[in-house]
Amino acid sequence: MARAPHALVRSAADVPAWKTITLGTFANSFALRNALDAVGCNVGGLAAEILARPAFVVTSTKNDVRLVTVSAAELGFTTDSVTLAAIYARAIELGFELAAPETGPQLRLQYFDQPIGEFLIIGMEPIKTWSGELVILNVANGGAGLILIGQDGKADAEISATSRVVFVRSDEAVPADQLEKAAAFMPP
Repeated sequence: MARAPHALVRSAADVPAWKTITLGTFANSFALRNALDAVGCNVGGLAAEILARPAFVVTSTKNDVRLVTVSAAELGFTTDSVTLAAIYARAIELGFELAAPETGPQLRLQYFDQPIGEFLIIGMEPIKTWSGELVILNVANGGAGLILIGQDGKADAEISATSRVVFVRSDEAVPADQLEKAAAFMPP
């Protein structure tokens, strides 16, 4: 099956923000989880487990973050699947930032019009479950309602090259053409 061509990302600054969300609106992870329950957003077992872990923290400062979604194919990978570590390394190299753990549940709360069939992997540091399994979050609408689920967050986890991954777009991101100009003036 032939894949549709993807626009190749050369710099984080070249990718427009897809959505801006606010972090720091809840006192703790329990209040955040209660808010998900209150609006009828389902939380899968792995997601619920990492939301209850000490490593899952919410920021105490209210701030807006600009999010982007990119696929491994857009990051320049040409295989059908790519490891999570390779996707993260390339995204960081291009100027994207990993999302705070709070981003997944906050996005779920601030994205009620998610199309059916869309699954967005949150590009974040994995959090260990009680049994030590590394998990990242996925904001999804599989057709049975809005849900926040956990998925394999190991470095060698295989991700489809067409899956959408959510990263933070920093205000400091430099457009690719400016990076190329600056590189021309660097000593050999």
